[in-house]
Amino acid sequence: MKMKLRHTLLIGVVLLAVSCSKESVIGETPIQESENVVFVEVELLNVVNDHRASLGYKILEYSAVAYEFANNHTDYMIAKGSLSHDNFSARASNISAIENAEFVAENVAKDYDNAVEAFQGWLNSSSHKKTMEGDFTHTAVSVKKDANGNFYFTQLFFR
Repeated sequence: MKMKLRHTLLIGVVLLAVSCSKESVIGETPIQESENVVFVEVELLNVVNDHRASLGYKILEYSAVAYEFANNHTDYMIAKGSLSHDNFSARASNISAIENAEFVAENVAKDYDNAVEAFQGWLNSSSHKKTMEGDFTHTAVSVKKDANGNFYFTQLFFR
């Protein structure tokens, strides 16, 4: 519940910041798109944590460090135009060094229309499901759209 409140507050702050702008937002798709992407990120974090809680597993805490590395990887996948775990060892080593993490894992996805679809895709894959249900304490999700409007997802996990 604490995690949902934190993410709900994050969305509220983003929406407040956008609504307080002196600039007109009519027709400004980038702001609307960024709101949509933040909503998808928060929704996916909540769906994964709800799933973990339903199984009696510990709810994952949000990590700003993991978010930075997830964002960078999502940008990389969009630039490449495909899914990948390229450079995962470097991401894991950096997170381990900064957060003193024992173990790091990641799930990636693309072309799902929303958080629930991405979650279901991961749930239907034994390796992705194992990661979501793993013995982790922290996570972060980056969701971005490419130029064609396709979502790319990176979720990092660590303990």
